[in-house]
Amino acid sequence: MPSAKPLAGKAFLIFAGPEYEDLELWYPKLRLEEAGADVTLAGLKAGDNYAGKHGYPCQCEAGINDVESTDFDGVVCPGGWMPDKLRREESVKRLLREFDRDGKCIAAICHGGWMPISAGIYKGVKVTGSPGIKDDLVNAGAVWHDASVIVDRHFVSSRRPDDLPDFMQGILEVMT
Repeated sequence: MPSAKPLAGKAFLIFAGPEYEDLELWYPKLRLEEAGADVTLAGLKAGDNYAGKHGYPCQCEAGINDVESTDFDGVVCPGGWMPDKLRREESVKRLLREFDRDGKCIAAICHGGWMPISAGIYKGVKVTGSPGIKDDLVNAGAVWHDASVIVDRHFVSSRRPDDLPDFMQGILEVMT
């Protein structure tokens, strides 16, 4: 018997780029699709191919400059080294500010928190993330907690790949 699709009719954007953390991109993508959401991988250009830190490939379906926040209900910022590159793109920061303005789900795991930091949207937000960016989060005005997942309004954050089950539960909590 088919299971319920709690995210049917919802759409998610997932940022992708060189040296993304493989599990932090693919686990949310597959779980969101399993829950019925449409998922779009977006990198610098549509059709770009990237290898994750552990070599798993992905191909971007859209270019970041070509997507609009109004087409999505949420965004996932995976970790790895990719966020340090994408956080410099004005289009990434604009999209994240628009997601925040509209109260849409913004989910960041591990080093993915670098992107909301650079967008300037974490001030006063309870978060977690990789211990390696704890100082960055605190200096951006976020309220740090060491936990597997933190949900604060429309923000979801986690620390590392081991937290992915809790991370996805947090996203589902925000979305349903």
